[in-house]
Amino acid sequence: MTAINRHRLFWLSVLALFTASMSASLRAAVASSLKAEWIDPIAPIAAGEMIGAALGSAFLGFSITVFVVSAFLDTIGIRRVLIGCGIAFLIGTTLIVGAGSMATGMTVYHLVWLGMLLSGIGWGFAEASINPLTARLYPEDTTHRLNVLHAWYPGGLIVGGLAGVFLASALPWQAIMALAYIPAIGVVLIASTTRFPAPPATAGSRAMKDMMLEVVRRPSFFIWFGAMFLTASSELAPGQWLDVALSNRVGMRGILLLVYVSALMFVFRHFAGRIAGRLSNPGLLWVSSLLAAIGLFMLSQAQSPASAILASTVWGLGVCAMWPTMLASVAERYPRGDAWALGLVGSAGALASFFVLPRLGEMFDQAKVELAGGPEAFTRLTGPALRAVEDAAASQSFARLAFVPLILLVVFGLIWLSDRRAGRRAEAVA
Repeated sequence: MTAINRHRLFWLSVLALFTASMSASLRAAVASSLKAEWIDPIAPIAAGEMIGAALGSAFLGFSITVFVVSAFLDTIGIRRVLIGCGIAFLIGTTLIVGAGSMATGMTVYHLVWLGMLLSGIGWGFAEASINPLTARLYPEDTTHRLNVLHAWYPGGLIVGGLAGVFLASALPWQAIMALAYIPAIGVVLIASTTRFPAPPATAGSRAMKDMMLEVVRRPSFFIWFGAMFLTASSELAPGQWLDVALSNRVGMRGILLLVYVSALMFVFRHFAGRIAGRLSNPGLLWVSSLLAAIGLFMLSQAQSPASAILASTVWGLGVCAMWPTMLASVAERYPRGDAWALGLVGSAGALASFFVLPRLGEMFDQAKVELAGGPEAFTRLTGPALRAVEDAAASQSFARLAFVPLILLVVFGLIWLSDRRAGRRAEAVA
């Protein structure tokens, strides 16, 4: 019988996550062009909210999928889930790039929304499977391995973002979005030809009951659930909004800021597990929240490439370790929760972006109309006057986001203090 290739399984997990992040980066990179070509002509006043809702639908798909699949992962089988991941990205991408030739009017927007939803489902299939798989493959080094795995999420953002910028003059945005086909096909082929480990001996209805009891009997889990909602609001939603909101105001493509931040994440996540080992997970998350709050406020005030890069550096260093460190904390604190506990917090993170992105778009739309002097006045704006109004509206939307990580400072600060006191009591007893 062929032995389990732990190395191959880990890199398959990397490819699945890379596919999800490259797709997300491509969606962010083409969002402005998609909005201008298909949404602005049919709904100029609500275009910001609509593109925000379309981008957010991916997070809805992720949230539902990771919640359901995590509960039945071992029943379905990790191989099937990863194959489904690749197929969902293939179908979702096809709907996004082909909507204009398949329909007209608002139906085009609905197809785009559905395509992004399916892309989110593909991401959910990936996260629901690769996180518990990695935790099982490396039980002795979970925090470090999850951070290394999730370093490739920004890796995919870098590739997709650079493609969106440097191919924009040579290819239509639909062709750029279609690049997501390449890694998606790879996931399907490799998952189909790789041997996976057998489910744990406890898998089944009994295991599901144990996972649920672990969560229900330990209400502190819901603190982490709520914290994940806020950490994702600090990281994922602003990342999807950068290109739409900042490109005109700071004098450079916002997607390049996402690429730059992703590069910081890619490097830092290879070391975050070691830093958490010295500082503790709550300590690392507290420092991350402080930097994220400062960075988001700086982004709201940035008016030039230099100030935008500085603000992005602070924000990026703040958010880069949040997602994997949250997952590792839950895996270590609630081990019997297994895949379902990880799926629940991942679902919370995605739901945050689903709710926050349309809200960002709505705040942007409301601000631009108010600053212009009303809907009719806004529709008459053109050229520099239109850009000035939209730039001011974008600044307001980012400034309001800065309050989210401030709440996390209190949450992680209390957890950090509680853990330190518990550690001191344990040392005193010993």
